[in-house]
Amino acid sequence: MKSLVQLQDLSGRRALVTGGAGHIALAVAESLLELGAALTLLDQDVEACRSQAEDLVARFGRDVASLGCDLGDEAATRQAAGEAVRSMGGLDILVHCAAYVGTTDVPGWAVPFGEQTIEAWDAGQRVNVTAPFVLVQETRTALEASGHGSVVLFSSIYGLVAPDMRLYEGTSMANPTGFGVSKAGLLGLTRYLATELAPRVRVNALIPGGVWRDQPAEFVERYTDRTPMARMATEEDIKGAIAYLASDLSAYVTGQNLVVDGGWTVW
Repeated sequence: MKSLVQLQDLSGRRALVTGGAGHIALAVAESLLELGAALTLLDQDVEACRSQAEDLVARFGRDVASLGCDLGDEAATRQAAGEAVRSMGGLDILVHCAAYVGTTDVPGWAVPFGEQTIEAWDAGQRVNVTAPFVLVQETRTALEASGHGSVVLFSSIYGLVAPDMRLYEGTSMANPTGFGVSKAGLLGLTRYLATELAPRVRVNALIPGGVWRDQPAEFVERYTDRTPMARMATEEDIKGAIAYLASDLSAYVTGQNLVVDGGWTVW
C-alpha cells in the first residue's frame, strides 16, 4: 500500500490550467508545483499570464509555461490545447479555472436581469461550459495515455443553489443569471465526462464558496453571517482540494462535486 506522501506526489506529471492569470489559478498552480508537476498556464490576458508564470518560476524554480488564448474561440482553444500537450510531451492534469464571473466587464452581463443580453449570455456559456468540453475533446488522448489522467472543473455554489440577491443590495456587485446556469451546466458536464472517460481518466468538479477579495464591507458581513464557518474563503482554502483531486489521493473518485464553501450550502 502506497503512503500518503507517494499518493500525492505529482513528480513527472504535466498540468494545463486555464484562467492562468487569475487568483484561483495561482492557488491551483502553487499546489501543483509544490507537489512536483510541470505546468502550463493559459489565459486571454497574454501579458498577465506570462507575468504569473515568470513569478512562479522565480519562486518555485520549476517549469511553468504560458499560452494566450480566447476560450470563446473554438479553433483557438483547440490549437492552444494541442500546443500545450506537444510542448509538455503529454498531459496528466487539466484544470479549468477560467470563467465569466460577476465582475466580468462585458456589456449585458453583470447588469440587472432585465438588461442582460443574449450576446453576453452566449459568450459566458462559451467560456464557462463549452470551452472545457472542447479542451477535454482535444486532450483526451493525452490524458488517457497518462495513466493518471485527472480533470478538475471549477463550478460554484451558485451551480448548486440560487443566489440570495439581498447580499448584494446597496453594492455595485452583481450575480448574472448566466453565471449560475453555466456553473450548474459544468456539474452536468462533469458527470457526463466522468462516465465517458472512465476508467482511464477521472473527472471531478471543485465548488468553492465566495472568495474574499476586498468586496464591500456590507456584502462581506452579510456573507459571513450566512456561513457556518463565519468567514469567506481564501485562495489557500482551495489548495488542499486541488491536491486531492489532481493526485492519486483521489484515484477512486470520479464524477463528484467537492464543495469547499465553509458550509454555505448546508443551510
